Amino acid sequence: MSETLLPIADRAQVRAATADLFRAHRRALAGMAALHTVGAVVGLAGPFLLGRLVDEVARGTTAAHVDRLVLLLVAAVVVQAVVVRFAQQASMVFGEEVFAELREDFMRRLTGLPLSVVERAGTGDLVARTTNDVNKLQHAIRFGVPRVLVCVITIVLTLVASFLAAPLVSLGLVVGVPLVVVATRRYLARATPAYLRESAAYATLNGTITEAVEGARTTDALHLGARVRRRVDRDLAEGFAAERRTLGLRLRLIPSLDAAMAVAPVAVLLWGGWLVSQGHATIGTVTTVTAFGSQLGGPVFDLVFWLDEIQVAAVSLARIVGVGLVPPDRAAGAARPADESVRVREVRYAYREGHDVLHGIDLDLRVGERLAVVGPSGAGKSTLGRMLAGIHPPTAGSVTVGGVPLVELPLDELRGHVALVTQEHHVFVGTLADNLRLADTGADDARLAEALEAVDAAGWAQALPQGLATVVGSGGHVLTPAQAQQVALARLVLLDPHTLVLDEATSLLDPRAARHLERSLDAVLAGRTVVAIAHRLHTAHDADRVAVVDAGRVVEIGTHDELVAAGGGYARLWESWQHE
Repeated sequence: MSETLLPIADRAQVRAATADLFRAHRRALAGMAALHTVGAVVGLAGPFLLGRLVDEVARGTTAAHVDRLVLLLVAAVVVQAVVVRFAQQASMVFGEEVFAELREDFMRRLTGLPLSVVERAGTGDLVARTTNDVNKLQHAIRFGVPRVLVCVITIVLTLVASFLAAPLVSLGLVVGVPLVVVATRRYLARATPAYLRESAAYATLNGTITEAVEGARTTDALHLGARVRRRVDRDLAEGFAAERRTLGLRLRLIPSLDAAMAVAPVAVLLWGGWLVSQGHATIGTVTTVTAFGSQLGGPVFDLVFWLDEIQVAAVSLARIVGVGLVPPDRAAGAARPADESVRVREVRYAYREGHDVLHGIDLDLRVGERLAVVGPSGAGKSTLGRMLAGIHPPTAGSVTVGGVPLVELPLDELRGHVALVTQEHHVFVGTLADNLRLADTGADDARLAEALEAVDAAGWAQALPQGLATVVGSGGHVLTPAQAQQVALARLVLLDPHTLVLDEATSLLDPRAARHLERSLDAVLAGRTVVAIAHRLHTAHDADRVAVVDAGRVVEIGTHDELVAAGGGYARLWESWQHE
């Protein structure tokens, strides 16, 4: 895979994260455990009363006494039902609260990832963690954790009650324990690696399918369908193999536990029968322990089922916690910019170590000027724009605003100084107003309308069915690529930074519309420093200065007229563009 997957937390880190999560909700956990304990204790009354009833009938008793025992049994069942009802409610509330906190923390970590890490990780791993892993984890937290707690409490209390009622008879219950221990240890030793492989396989498959869908037109144009299908088939085969591995583990675990549970009641009856024949036990005590053994069946099977689900959830939690293990690519400092000047000094940048795409660039942006950056494709223009906007820390050198390195400014403050709009854009699910307010959460409708007017989008925005309240994005009103790009530019207007980096921000508009939009932006951009990375040279013609980037270096810089008069690379670009 070309993608660099995000880290995965180890067992110690997962245990620490789980402990922190439960510690934060210890009161709710204790309350839930107390209710389930009461329910389990009340549930033990049934087998005890049944055994007592058998013994007293065998010795001879009155109908009234039998009626009293039966009434006690019915009362115990009713009380248990009431307690279990409230215990289950507490369990659901606990699960929802824990999962809500975990999900919010995960989203904070995810949205705080360095962009360079997100780009290298690709879509597959991120999509898998935010969908498959989150879904598996929420199922385990909402239902699995409470059920495991209930099962453990019930099993422990039932065994304790059995040995208190009849220690000798209860020895038959532990006959299957060695088989349970061996099968469980064998399963746990192999489950985590197998489920990690399964999750990684689905992450790869998600990436492959996402890329295939997004690039469907390119695939069709280049007749690459067969190649894409082969890759999907290969990834599906790996997913199938991973699923077979985990299924095989379950198919060996479950029959072993079934056998252990089937042996226990038979052992109790045979062993108890011999003890009765020797006078060491009564039929009633054997009945009680047998009933306790029968009660163990349900909790044990539940525990086995949720043990498997918890293993799946533990792997998902390791992948979710792993998102928080990505080191930051910057550290905020205490210094603040003295002015709005942006300076680039000896900047180098490499996406891969040892392969620089920028080579020692020096550049001073004059406050309030418009600098056009032009050059051939792959020259490093967009990379330079990302350096100027503080998206990535430079591999070497520095980019400063007011004497302070951009990467030492807190991100929320950085975007108030320098902002980047690229040729890539995204329309989020929600209203048009919601999309715009991403840049300024406190903007009223009048300010939103002004921003749309500034980017020449007021006309089509007002024509939407519900205006600013129209739902756009997936499943809503579909915006054209040009309209989506205007929304991105309107966000920039609302953000109101003093330095703007426009990386071919009007590339999806036709030339006439782009020219009109750029002119309409003049009033908005007045007084700001603007760096326009463009392939349309009319942008360079209108700029105060032009920087020509080639092979990761600034090879020419000056006004349009100066560079044309110099007869260099820019002059040739201008001449060829004029004749297109």
